[in-house]
Amino acid sequence: MGRLVELKLTMSLSIFLVAFIFALFLAAIMFILNFHPIYAIIGTMIFILLQFLIGPAIVRSSTRLRYLKPGENPWLESTVRELAEKSRIPMPRLATVPDNTPNAFVFGRTAKSATLAVHEGLLIKLNKDEIKGVIGHELGHIRHKDYIVMTVLSALPLLAYLVARGTWMAARFSVSSSKRKEEGSMRAAFFLIGIISYIVYIISLLCVMKLSRLREHYADAYSAYITKSPRNMQSALAKITYGLSLSLKPPSGARAFYIGDPALAKQEIHRIMTKKQEYDLDKDGVLDERELELAMEKEAKSTWSKINTLFSTHPPTFKRVLLLREIEREMESGRYTSDRVYAHV
Repeated sequence: MGRLVELKLTMSLSIFLVAFIFALFLAAIMFILNFHPIYAIIGTMIFILLQFLIGPAIVRSSTRLRYLKPGENPWLESTVRELAEKSRIPMPRLATVPDNTPNAFVFGRTAKSATLAVHEGLLIKLNKDEIKGVIGHELGHIRHKDYIVMTVLSALPLLAYLVARGTWMAARFSVSSSKRKEEGSMRAAFFLIGIISYIVYIISLLCVMKLSRLREHYADAYSAYITKSPRNMQSALAKITYGLSLSLKPPSGARAFYIGDPALAKQEIHRIMTKKQEYDLDKDGVLDERELELAMEKEAKSTWSKINTLFSTHPPTFKRVLLLREIEREMESGRYTSDRVYAHV
């Protein structure tokens, strides 16, 4: 399918860039501490391997998901199987999460061991066509294998953050414990490592976030292709964003894996509601679907939204809807073919 190679190339470049930055970071630390670089390389590889191995277990535990038994939800099972066969990927394990917010995600070490989990709120608040669009999106992540890349890649900013916190605390502790010259030099080294670590953390995180946003657009486009209905995905995204904005729970640390980010949804809807009178065109006190759509379009173009997006795991909802609209228009024109699945990303 056309342009999928661009996603793979972007993934490869992102991995190379973050790895290169991290290599320089490790070299600087080893130089400051006068250690051999091999120890840092081995330690980093062990950390990434642990992240890869225990990541799925952490997701299962933190989300409290429950795997479905065969035949427990016939419609969901048959829909996922149908789309998985069309996608030419193995049937993922199905699970539900006891959460009333509308959301879904996939995780795993390989395509064969992948799990597709849906929140109970998604099954309740979305209709079957919209749920099918969400399933298509999640299967797109499995087909693109981007969730595996994100699991490995996100380990590097996390490690830089842990090093920064650890060295910063060590430096503060040494201040109150001794005044000797030798420990003063070590304290300065800790502070320098902490500063470098924070800089590396921010730069590498920005790279990871950019890739995360791009993969969401690709998964949205894939959903439109595999279900042949971009409009259902548009409707699903609107409901998911509004539903997530009402959640009282703090955002999960693994929110990059979800179809919608609760933190971003809250920000999007909050900014719109603070200008409710401006966007309530018919002055009936309620923002209908069209008014909300126009509001999201305007807010997506704001300077605040553009800056905030840099630190977001997901693109603004309206930008995702806009992509799906472009695909829908091309489908209606009859010019849409399998080699143009990602042409609008």
